[in-house]
Amino acid sequence: MTIQEDAPKMTHLAKDPDWWRGAVIYQIYPRSYQDSNGDGVGDLLGIVQRLPYIASLGVDAIWISPFFTSPMKDFGYDVSDYCDVDPMFGSLADFDAVVETAHALGLKVMIDLVLSHTSDQHPWFRESRASRENARANWYVWADPKPDGTPPNNWLSIFGGPAWQWDGGRMQYYMHNFLTSQPDLNFHEPAVQAALLDVARFWLERGVDGFRLDTINFYFCDAELRDNPALAPEARNATIAPEVNPYNWQDHLYDKNRPENVDFLRKLRAVMKPYNAAAVGEVGDAQRGLEILGQYTAGDDLMQMCYAFELLSGQRPTASRISEVMARFEEVAPDGWATWAFSNHDVVRHTTRWDLTPPAQRGFATLMMFLHGSACIYQGEELGLPEAHVAYEDLQDPYGIEFWPEFKGRDGCRTPMVWDRDNLSGGFSTSPRTWLPVASEHLGLAVASSEDDPAALIHHYRKVIAFRHAHPCLMKGTIEEIAVKGHVLSFIRRHEGEELFFALNMGEEPETIAPPQGAGWQPAGMELNSAQPGADGKLHLAHWQPCIMLRRRARG
Repeated sequence: MTIQEDAPKMTHLAKDPDWWRGAVIYQIYPRSYQDSNGDGVGDLLGIVQRLPYIASLGVDAIWISPFFTSPMKDFGYDVSDYCDVDPMFGSLADFDAVVETAHALGLKVMIDLVLSHTSDQHPWFRESRASRENARANWYVWADPKPDGTPPNNWLSIFGGPAWQWDGGRMQYYMHNFLTSQPDLNFHEPAVQAALLDVARFWLERGVDGFRLDTINFYFCDAELRDNPALAPEARNATIAPEVNPYNWQDHLYDKNRPENVDFLRKLRAVMKPYNAAAVGEVGDAQRGLEILGQYTAGDDLMQMCYAFELLSGQRPTASRISEVMARFEEVAPDGWATWAFSNHDVVRHTTRWDLTPPAQRGFATLMMFLHGSACIYQGEELGLPEAHVAYEDLQDPYGIEFWPEFKGRDGCRTPMVWDRDNLSGGFSTSPRTWLPVASEHLGLAVASSEDDPAALIHHYRKVIAFRHAHPCLMKGTIEEIAVKGHVLSFIRRHEGEELFFALNMGEEPETIAPPQGAGWQPAGMELNSAQPGADGKLHLAHWQPCIMLRRRARG
């Protein structure tokens, strides 16, 4: 399939240009969602089968991780054809069925575009590496070695080792931020930008409603290939790479985060505008994530949303930490828009990462839907799935294999979705062997079991998502008066005369706080176990209990 080929006339969902503000996005990892043909791997028709379930959660959109043609060295994040579906997942016709079915259910479809790099099997790279004179010779980041034959600078790969791979044909190194089989595209070449914008147009014409943009701050590298400076040990953190990875020892000023990126994002936004499409960018930076998020989402001509890693890694955030992140975001990105997530396909599931009890799971689910920004939930998060144990012999992720056992990779959050309890594969597949083993510890939390259990987490997710949609101030409003008292986080959301006071006891012991000041506040969110003022007029919060109060004022 080529991008010049005419796409069929697709259903383009009518939508408000601002549909993405406050939207709840459900991430699907297609390998692990539903296998429709019994080969042990999830596929697009499997997604079609499960779309009514997703719609039942009340979410606004789905984000599908890569399904493009790929040698699968990094499970689809190494693309060899941007405009076709890998046979493992089905066909373009199957993707069209996803779009048509999702739109019929009122769901928007976002797809994962991996623009910073391709597979080394992509025809563009095969041509580029063939000589220094061909038409695509400059489409990737090529550089001569130093006089001693070593790489041109000190840049490192997130997946381990130098960010440079020697090519004996061209007698040059090529850059790769990830696997050696994932060469980085050269965004300084205008033809590269034009080709990638054509890719976006191809999928927009097929009816997609937006994109998740992988590694959005990695598109450009420094044209002069200057060395990254060392990072002081006290400034290092494991936000985007495991602690054992020396990638964390550099200040990544030159291999990513380049100012030229903004102009390309502006071009991409212009391509998306006629379709009312929206994008959420993944900002991977351990020091300046929120600042870059603010830069990339400022105004109305760049990206609509981005997410950083502040709430995707590390220890369980306390009330003080959430307050700090929110305040920092408001400071460095006052004109920006965040998408908050606690889990995704790259990090340990937050139920395990933060060692959450059932009340804490409900508390964090509630918190997410009250934060300022949009929200993204990862498949199985609504079931409370913990990280799966994957034995070394079953590992598939090259990242985990490289850094085992200090870092076990990403397979534990990528195991198949569980639909039925009384099934060896959890209803995911009819195959006796699936691409990753179905986690036995997940079977008791399967969708069918959860639907039948009134106390199951999934029902809370539905309630809190519905509450979010019922209140414009939670979708589009400001966040103000952020405060912390003991283990209680509180703030007020405001939008066009509607005000919501929100407090959450993020500790394991009861807490007492004062209600919001002023007249007219009414209790709300009883279905979310919201506390009401006691006889003494104060708010007495059990562990992980919220308090929600509503006030409406005349506009004008």
